[in-house]
Amino acid sequence: MANEEKLDLEHLKKRLDMLDERLDNVDSVLTAVAERIMKQPIHIQVTCPHCGKTIEISLVGNPKFTG
Repeated sequence: MANEEKLDLEHLKKRLDMLDERLDNVDSVLTAVAERIMKQPIHIQVTCPHCGKTIEISLVGNPKFTG
């Protein structure tokens, strides 16, 4: 019984390590995508449904310096 519990704990540890590695990979991918997006300006045009005026919203990102 104790041997089975030890094997179960080892298996659980391996699975947690795999999950941790996958989460690190997802974090890296999301960070890379966000950095690419932040390098480009984003322009949004919205038309007011009441008065018909068009409003333009511009977002310009400032990537953090990593040096």
